[in-house]
Amino acid sequence: MPDPSVVGRSMADVAERSQRLVGEWLKRQAQQDHTADPLNIGRAFLEMTARLMANPGRLMQAQLGFWQDYVTLWQNTTRRIMGMDSAPVIDPGASDKRFRDDAWKENEVFDFIKQSYLLSARFVQDVVTQVDGLNPKTAQKVDFYARQFIDAMSPSNFLLTNPEVLRRTAETGGENLLKGLNNLLGDLERGKGKLSIKMTDTDAFKVGDNIGVSPGKVIYQNELMQLIQYTPSTDKVLRRPLLIAPPWINKFYILDLRPRNSFVRWAVAQGHSVFMISWVNPDERLAEKGFEDYMKQGYLAALDAIEAATGEREVNAIGYCLGGTLLASTLAYMADKGDDRIKTATFFVTMMDFQEAGELGVFIDEEQLQALEDKMNKRGYLEGSEMAKTFNMLRANDLIWSFVVNNYLMGNDPFPFDLLYWNADSTRMPARMHSFYLRRMYQENLLARPNGIELDGVPIDLGRITQPAYFLSTREDHIAPWRSTYRGTQLLGGSKRFVLAASGHIAGVVNPPEGGKYGHWISQDLPPEPEAWLHGATEMAGSWWPDWQRWILASSKTQVAARQPGDGKLKPIEDAPGSYVLVKAN
Repeated sequence: MPDPSVVGRSMADVAERSQRLVGEWLKRQAQQDHTADPLNIGRAFLEMTARLMANPGRLMQAQLGFWQDYVTLWQNTTRRIMGMDSAPVIDPGASDKRFRDDAWKENEVFDFIKQSYLLSARFVQDVVTQVDGLNPKTAQKVDFYARQFIDAMSPSNFLLTNPEVLRRTAETGGENLLKGLNNLLGDLERGKGKLSIKMTDTDAFKVGDNIGVSPGKVIYQNELMQLIQYTPSTDKVLRRPLLIAPPWINKFYILDLRPRNSFVRWAVAQGHSVFMISWVNPDERLAEKGFEDYMKQGYLAALDAIEAATGEREVNAIGYCLGGTLLASTLAYMADKGDDRIKTATFFVTMMDFQEAGELGVFIDEEQLQALEDKMNKRGYLEGSEMAKTFNMLRANDLIWSFVVNNYLMGNDPFPFDLLYWNADSTRMPARMHSFYLRRMYQENLLARPNGIELDGVPIDLGRITQPAYFLSTREDHIAPWRSTYRGTQLLGGSKRFVLAASGHIAGVVNPPEGGKYGHWISQDLPPEPEAWLHGATEMAGSWWPDWQRWILASSKTQVAARQPGDGKLKPIEDAPGSYVLVKAN
């Protein structure tokens, strides 16, 4: 049993911290403007209920199936208690990590709790996804928030119905719960009254020290970005420099986490002169920066800087996610201006047609956009933590509830994980830019329409892009669904190659050849429909990185002597990774 004096001191500390947190929370509540239903969820479920009641036969059929399954579960559980074998009525999916503990199968009570929950979850999902006459957007919202509720109510999330937590509680005499309560209070204190779940040991990492460590120099900067030129590791390099623009929703070092999985390090080793845009973490002073500012002070400014640094006018360019959307927009703008400095374009998990934007579309309706714009206009930016919460909700079991169980119920300290450290290192969005992006692209899908948007007075037509283009998408992407990113191949002119990697938005991209963890699919054909492409594609083992390198070399293999940062007209400002990336959102 734990030492009573230690428990007493801990409980006194908990009480004092809790009282302070409650007082601070009450003060903030009095100062805030509360909206009853800012996400417009209530109206969506009200409409769903009305439609459901208009066709009670389908609801009764679903209820009948549910009760039949439940009776079977009772019978099978009774048989197991009596020592007889019995097959499960329902099993969790192979990727469901919540019920991995052996007790969920071996103990009759916990097996019953698990199956009872899974049957109830299936019933709820069957009901909300089979309502006739519901607007597709409303149906998507109902389905999404129904799953949020289902995930939250999992028996694995509660002390008395999680066998692993009960076992730990018995083993430690309850110390895990006391430690978990302290972890919870720490997260509330860090979030200033809002729950900010600590997903990793943030003290274990430091950008520029043990992550983001590829050597290089910042050779140019403006108010929106720093441009990093990395130090070569080969005697000869490709004549065309490689310019990479990450999304400014996240920081660039996802492509330079550790030497073993750094795309930057690997590209340098392949003979590329790599230049990386490191976006600023904006505050209220940059509230009026628009999408065209990111184009002019991002890609276009970087092209000028690269020419000054290397003497080379022609470059290969990569855009990751939103950085790829900006790359496509910039290429269309440059086509209008007769500017052909970008010779090849690579799009990592990039959406250009937002008609089927996946579950992020749940957050894009007029009511939510107005509420978001009101909030941004007051501050001048969208807070990074708010964007992070949205992305976490897309994978709630992995990015929310698993940490609730580990940190608060099991009483464990978060495990040091570089990817989760990066994920928590959020960035803000300038108000004007973010409103334009959400409305013109996500809500109205105008980028996919010729001349649908204008940037700096130029109508943007993606069909005018004729550079060879490489599309890399990932099969399990919950942010940029691959079927949507595939649509970009139908919008651009010129030659195109589409490659589909296994895994998701990050792991499918950051997949070094040395690891060989995930495979990919390739096909020379680009039929109009993504399913037709997948049907004709060939699955390949290992990383897609070498395939991209072969594609780049096919456009130009000319080499020159390696270029050191500072050799050209631009002198180094500071060492990589620079100072912009070190600015925290909170």
